[in-house]
Amino acid sequence: MKAVCWGTLIVAIYSIASSQAAPITQGEKRSCKDDYKKFCGSYGLESNALRDCMDRAGHSLSHNCVEALIDAGEVSRSEVERRKNSGK
Repeated sequence: MKAVCWGTLIVAIYSIASSQAAPITQGEKRSCKDDYKKFCGSYGLESNALRDCMDRAGHSLSHNCVEALIDAGEVSRSEVERRKNSGK
């Protein structure tokens, strides 16, 4: 019984931690400011909703913003290339 409770607790903690948005880097602030205002300005900074919005706007984001998102670990370069090649 104790093992099941600890396992459930660990899963719950992991779910909460993974649902928290990471802080926005200075590079993202500098390079994505205009993209944020244009596509996702109605979403709060450092929110998962903002990250979802930026993800949906991916093809429309400026090159500098995409590079800043890659540098910040928000998206991998291979994912960006995959999306470019698939048109999504």
